[in-house]
Amino acid sequence: MEVAPILPKDWLRLLVAEAVGTFFLVFPGAGAPILDKVTGGSVGLLGIAIANGLGLAIGITATMNISGGHLNPAVTIALWAARKIKADLAILYIVAQLVGALIAALLLKAIFPVVAAAATHLGAPAISTQIGAGQGMLLELVMTFLLVMAVFLTAVDDRAPKVGGFGVGVIVMVDVLMGGPLTGAAMNPARALGPALVSGFLTNQWVWWVGPILGGLLAAALYTGVLANRTPAAPQPASSRSGSASGGGSGRPGGGKRR
Repeated sequence: MEVAPILPKDWLRLLVAEAVGTFFLVFPGAGAPILDKVTGGSVGLLGIAIANGLGLAIGITATMNISGGHLNPAVTIALWAARKIKADLAILYIVAQLVGALIAALLLKAIFPVVAAAATHLGAPAISTQIGAGQGMLLELVMTFLLVMAVFLTAVDDRAPKVGGFGVGVIVMVDVLMGGPLTGAAMNPARALGPALVSGFLTNQWVWWVGPILGGLLAAALYTGVLANRTPAAPQPASSRSGSASGGGSGRPGGGKRR
């Protein structure tokens, strides 16, 4: 009897895409606050928001037709909860995302002056002295809820507009503008952990795991329970079929398109 493989045949290609896509986010996203320190504030909050939002938008768009473009453990867990990806592959996606973030942080450490890198903890997020860790976790939860809702409604849903990853990138920009000064607005455990590990700054690291994961799960529950399209898709003529699964992307994990 032939045993069905646990992982897809092209699993390595999927994992490399997730690592590369996460690098698209972390290298500019964590590098912008370091550069802001080096240049005496010339980048500013708006520049940091743009670096994170555009880096993510391009990373998603570049990898969405390969791996689904999750690029975030909170997104992968939310898509697993929504039954868009199997658990075993989801775990490997998260590992790949962490590897991509670590590589980005190591390169930032090699590129920037030691003093600036140390002062910014290589762009790792931190809790402002104006709020507590619990408040920071709640803020990360809300911001990630918005991010993952954007993932479901602009990328996963088969009714979604064809905007690639730019809907998700825009909400990340908005979230950074609102929450960046308070928590760093990581909304992504990989974005937080990569620079934190390389810099050795692991204070309150749980905030950027618990908040984003809970926010993503809440978004998945709202989407699957209320907002998902429950109308069966009309059959297409054979000549117009592209082989894509519902939600896009040739039946790839993560519901096709995605973050």
